[in-house]
Amino acid sequence: MKDIKRIEIIDLLKGNKNEEIGKEICVKGWVRTKRGNKNIAFVALNDGTIIHNIQIVVELGNFEEDLIRRITTGACLRVNGKLVESVGQGQHVEIQATEIEVYGEADVETYPLQKKGHTLEFLREIAHLRPRTNTFGAIFRMRHAMAYAIHKFYNDKGFFYWHSPLITASDAEGAGEMFQVTTLDLNNVPKTPEGKVDYSKDFYSRQTSLTVSGQLEGELGALSLGKIYTFGPTFRAENSNTPRHLSEFWMIEPEMAFYELEDNMNLAEEFIKYLVNYALENCKDDLEFLQNMYDKELIGRLEFVVNNDFVRLRYTQAIEILEKADQKFEFPVGWGIDLQSEHERYLVEKHFKKPVILIDYPKEIKAFYMKQNEDGKTVGAMDVLFPKIGEIIGGSQREENMDKLVARMKEVGIEPEDMKWYLDTRRFGSAPHSGFGLGFERLLLFVTGMSNIRDVIPFPRTPNNAEF
Repeated sequence: MKDIKRIEIIDLLKGNKNEEIGKEICVKGWVRTKRGNKNIAFVALNDGTIIHNIQIVVELGNFEEDLIRRITTGACLRVNGKLVESVGQGQHVEIQATEIEVYGEADVETYPLQKKGHTLEFLREIAHLRPRTNTFGAIFRMRHAMAYAIHKFYNDKGFFYWHSPLITASDAEGAGEMFQVTTLDLNNVPKTPEGKVDYSKDFYSRQTSLTVSGQLEGELGALSLGKIYTFGPTFRAENSNTPRHLSEFWMIEPEMAFYELEDNMNLAEEFIKYLVNYALENCKDDLEFLQNMYDKELIGRLEFVVNNDFVRLRYTQAIEILEKADQKFEFPVGWGIDLQSEHERYLVEKHFKKPVILIDYPKEIKAFYMKQNEDGKTVGAMDVLFPKIGEIIGGSQREENMDKLVARMKEVGIEPEDMKWYLDTRRFGSAPHSGFGLGFERLLLFVTGMSNIRDVIPFPRTPNNAEF
């Protein structure tokens, strides 16, 4: 074959490549479909750069019959050919093939993506191949776009990217649902004289786990560098097989010195609007495909978030609204409850018809590190609630008072001596500070319109599922 520099399909379909019309070019990609008659074949080729395919026109008389037979759905091709204006609908250019090389065949009897219309449940069983489909190509391109937008947002605002550890001896949430990290021989676990596991014999000489949050270590960064954000994987050993839970997921957690609750709310609203607007401006083709296929209201809902100021509401007021609501809830409403998704969505979708930031929750249902309000009953927490999914961001002003923090830790069963490193930030130069967490996959559920969190991460980790 002629040695011609490859052009990506996105550049042919979206870029200014009119000067290439009439010239011989090279494209490479995977076959999505092949159709035609005894004289001509039309091959839809996709290289992953864009949702759309480039059409390859193959005059069968110009190629060996064996080569044509090997061009099947899923096969990988290199194609040299003349770029011409298309006379058919759906594309403005196509390629008249002059040379074709089959890089890799895909057997028609065993390749599982031969037909269209596979269910999402079936595709989860072949997560290693599902990125080849239009749906997951769109989702994972958007996942990249959102990750880039997150880094750009914080970089442009003067934040520093902070790498918190994945292996930790602390439990940021106090929930205890953590994956242990150990090199001990599980068939011969060393024990202390009291019969407990002797972690002094373990790799780190103490009990360690995979992190559930980078927040506590993020606070260390904020109280020295001013403004930081973490963006990395976190882990929860929660035995939940729901469409909203993963055992391995990614979190974005900014922490800011000298930010009080109002500053925290302002940043959260600006941040989420920036991300949604970035998706609208930079992922149009993928959004339109997902809207057409899965969620007819997707783009309208994204525009709804960008175009509306978020309502700011105290938890107590929210409970009063829910108690008066002309709607029967599955979970009962009363002051002190941890709001369920149905409650959150009612506030957003039916009562206010706007995104809502809820603040000042009862301290008993929130984490130990949240700043205690003067009423002695509530803390300076904030949750951002969105249509369709409920809570998308959770955060708070952090408790900077050493005595109050230690007392609260003892209330929830956390031994202050084990958290001496964390308490040093209050012991030496404490300052008002705030932060929040955004679950990356929760964000992706919202911007893609998908309904199951397993469908917005390449390799979902859930109970009884770690195949790949």
